[in-house]
Amino acid sequence: MKINIPTISVIIPCFNSEKWIRETLESVIGQGLNDIEIIVVDDGSTDSSAQIVKDEFPSVRLIKTGNQGASKARNIGTDSSSGEFIQYLDADDMLAPGKLKLQLGTLKTSGADIAYGDWQKLIKAGSGGYVKGKIVSRRIQNPEIDLFTTDSWCPMAAYLFRRSIVEKIGGWNERLPVIEDVRFQTDCALSGAKFIYCPGMMGYFRVQYKDSLSTRDPISFVKCCLLNTGEVEEWWIEHGGIDAERKAALIRAYEYVARSSFDKDIGVFETAYAALKRLRPGYLPENSKRLHFMSRLVGYKNAERAALLYRKVKTILAIDMTGSA
Repeated sequence: MKINIPTISVIIPCFNSEKWIRETLESVIGQGLNDIEIIVVDDGSTDSSAQIVKDEFPSVRLIKTGNQGASKARNIGTDSSSGEFIQYLDADDMLAPGKLKLQLGTLKTSGADIAYGDWQKLIKAGSGGYVKGKIVSRRIQNPEIDLFTTDSWCPMAAYLFRRSIVEKIGGWNERLPVIEDVRFQTDCALSGAKFIYCPGMMGYFRVQYKDSLSTRDPISFVKCCLLNTGEVEEWWIEHGGIDAERKAALIRAYEYVARSSFDKDIGVFETAYAALKRLRPGYLPENSKRLHFMSRLVGYKNAERAALLYRKVKTILAIDMTGSA
């Protein structure tokens, strides 16, 4: 008996996505390809997400798990799939029409590991729906730097991966509850993946500011940024060392952590600051001329204290002006 092995596996981690899962799945089914498998990994949803998939999309394979995070769900879906190529897709995003066929052809012709293309933001409207926003078109010049610093970040909807590169990096990093997509893309780059740009619209990304962890729990977000930066630095040390370009990228990342954690978690700040002084002895911030000048006068920590006080006073005055208007 001949077993039909799908060419593409579409893997969708899903947690409480009843508002969007229909549109997401319809965008996949609408690709019009027969040799694909669609796997939804329901990550312990408490809404009707799983029931919608089960009742309305019988061709979709549904895997239900306890809530373990998106990276774990993606790894479960990957382990359960068999396609030569893998499309990861968040449950609130969508594929553009014809995307899979176009990128599949590009990967087969080029021999590249990863195809990527343009994507469009979907912005929440006052009515509760979403309207199309900015189209983002970027090129990846130096993958390990561009993806680590997020200069060329794309949502998963814009990518198509060969299974071989996913297996080479060992799947998704489950230690990171956020920025896991940044790390996944970076891991592919660090492992020598060949990226190829595929012209045209590839996917649609819903901007969820209110529901993002960076908004709900900013210190958890910045802790993940610190962990990610430290692990990438260790990898670079073991693979060629820290050259000028890598050092600049690390300094930029540690600076973000230091500034974001100064008034929230002094331990995280001190760890990032120590890394900055190690990478650049006598460290002075370069990302703000005003902060750089103040740091030269009173030291970096005191400059951050002054900047924090300035921001608080500015906020209070703005509130007071609003109340008086």
